[in-house]
Amino acid sequence: MPSSPESPPEEDQIFDALASQAIETPSWGYGNSGTRFKTFAAPGAARTIWEKIDDAAEVHRLTGIAPSIALHIPWDKVSDYSELAQYAQDKGIELGAINPNVFQKDEYRLGSIASPDPNVRAQATDHLLECVEIMKATGSRDLSLWFADGTNYAGQDSFRRRKRAVREALQTVYNSLPSDGRMLLEYKFFEPAFYYTDLFDWGIALNHCQALGPQAEVLVDLGHHAQSTNIEAIVAMLLDEGKLGGFHFNARRYADDDLIVGSTNPYELFCIYTELVSAELDADAAVAATADNVAYMIDQSHNIEPKLEAMVQSVLNCQTALAKALLVDRDALKSAQEDGDVLLAHRILNRAFEADVEPIIAQFRSKFDLPSDPISELRNGQYLKDVIAERGTAEAGGGYPTD
Repeated sequence: MPSSPESPPEEDQIFDALASQAIETPSWGYGNSGTRFKTFAAPGAARTIWEKIDDAAEVHRLTGIAPSIALHIPWDKVSDYSELAQYAQDKGIELGAINPNVFQKDEYRLGSIASPDPNVRAQATDHLLECVEIMKATGSRDLSLWFADGTNYAGQDSFRRRKRAVREALQTVYNSLPSDGRMLLEYKFFEPAFYYTDLFDWGIALNHCQALGPQAEVLVDLGHHAQSTNIEAIVAMLLDEGKLGGFHFNARRYADDDLIVGSTNPYELFCIYTELVSAELDADAAVAATADNVAYMIDQSHNIEPKLEAMVQSVLNCQTALAKALLVDRDALKSAQEDGDVLLAHRILNRAFEADVEPIIAQFRSKFDLPSDPISELRNGQYLKDVIAERGTAEAGGGYPTD
């Protein structure tokens, strides 16, 4: 890294870092699904997992940094996962994280793996184990877990019993992981449970992951935090503990939103990427290895904006944040921090955030034969016209899709 803010890194270094960036897009972001209230149908929205793969491949073609698609089970269930994986490969992408669904069935009204009913807990655990088998069939590295489990009223259930039930189920699933697989454990401080959530913050997620073993790591969803939460500090702590496994990128305005990442608080996204880049350069090899192994995933269900455009914009916003983070003069920043020069340290960081990185990104796109303006290319290109003509406007339903 350069010794002064006016001397940016060599272009080849920036290009290499931008080229190695990989943002996984979610299957559920391409269809008429998601939101808690009403889903507005979008012309050309994907109707099947096969069409979702087509769309994800187009996003990758436009951006060059979205090489995989996450699956949600049972929404994306098929009879032959090797065929699905081959289809994705033929389209130029891979199948990514497997996301189980243990929040949609009536049986899960009082929880899934934390339910007071042992039969319900067994049913939920069996579904998680089914998803591990799907991981093996698709070659996926990550099992991405989010639970709606919690309570609404004081006295409704025992906190300790629920915690032990969660641990027991997670341990069973952890023991079934392939040798190269990971369990990524997500947390959320509320909703749909409003009194208590079983995985209520990064501390309890970290606690479970440390108890389970090295293949269990924490997943940070940017929307799953209270207002003013310092997410970049959480990222830094998890990196230092060797337990940051991945992200679900979106943006929160109030609590949990499915807005385009970086749309409401681009400075926060920049600060998060600054911590990640800093960790990749850390002298501690374990910290650097953790940072190098983080999974970057979008988790959004676009409702009023065009789905493909929104997905491309999310990926591009991550690219911009990384480009800015690469421009931070870390030598100068470290010196100012050690000198206790509060304002200078802040100014050095902000200089990178305020930098115009469009010329750098434009050179990157030119070097790798990518469209100079991916959004305009999408809007004016043939792909969008073709899928709208072929698919029409599929029926939309409120809330998440049913089985």
